[in-house]
Amino acid sequence: MTAQNIDLELLKKQDIFANFKKEEIDFIISFSSTLNLSKKELLFTSGEKAAHFYILKSGEIRVFKKFDDNQEGETARFTAGDTIGDFDFARGADYDAWAEAAQDAQLIVFPGIDLTMEMLTQKEPALVCSIMLNAIVMMTGRIKKTNRLIIDNMSWVQDLHRRAYEDAGTGLWKQTLIADEITGALVNPSALIMVKPDRFKILVDSRGHAYGDEAMTKIALILKNTARLIGNGWALRFKSNETGIIFNNCDAAKTEEIATKLAGEIAAMEPAPAKDDLEEFHYSATITWTIWPLDDPDWDSLFEGNYASLLSNWKDGGDRIIHYIKGKAKK
Repeated sequence: MTAQNIDLELLKKQDIFANFKKEEIDFIISFSSTLNLSKKELLFTSGEKAAHFYILKSGEIRVFKKFDDNQEGETARFTAGDTIGDFDFARGADYDAWAEAAQDAQLIVFPGIDLTMEMLTQKEPALVCSIMLNAIVMMTGRIKKTNRLIIDNMSWVQDLHRRAYEDAGTGLWKQTLIADEITGALVNPSALIMVKPDRFKILVDSRGHAYGDEAMTKIALILKNTARLIGNGWALRFKSNETGIIFNNCDAAKTEEIATKLAGEIAAMEPAPAKDDLEEFHYSATITWTIWPLDDPDWDSLFEGNYASLLSNWKDGGDRIIHYIKGKAKK
């Protein structure tokens, strides 16, 4: 495309071309082109190198992602005057989404179609340096703006954080919090306590799921209160009905004391009432505990070993407290 096809004023508004002289803008125009897209035609695809960025002259462009369940969702929609892909271009990144014309569209492309920044560098290295400097300033400004937005909306961000990691059924933290945050915050020594209610399937099968949900809610409350009273701890739901607590600065003696107290509080829960020919259902739990790094310096190995000990002792009849240590377990 020739220079007269490029909208000069639209080009000058772009942060990446800020404060350029007329002759520099003229050269940029000569190194740009226009692109016409029909409705539904792709502009770029996920995984494609961001070798160009685009200024939308007319029409609409939608950006969307495909998720693990193969469903797609729209993440952005651009209209005339908007810039598309300049941040990825400035970072030299690959696109992580698809973009297509939501309706017939015309765009300015820089560098132009079939042109590259390497070609421009060979012709005008000083101009390329100015463009990249503006790109760095642009990225820095956007990051700062995002950080300010987060700070200004900290309570909202904290609420999102809580919802992302909180188990809706019990109010305990999800296991994903361990990998994402807790393991990086462990302080020597740290305690891992796991709890699994005994005969839980019998409770649910004989009394109904409502009793199972109520039991889990009560156990969760015991764990949360324990974590709150002692401090430096996270009360978590690991899997189905396996729960527990991780404590920082907690030695073996203190951990065993906490585990014993948890067992007593669970046993003291109000029994499920007798029903027809069923007797009262009294609660008990299998509890395993271990200390990092004393019992195993590898956290992942420690976690999996303690969990395996929990299941093994639960299957053997439960109602016990076990100290897991380096592949061995002792009462």
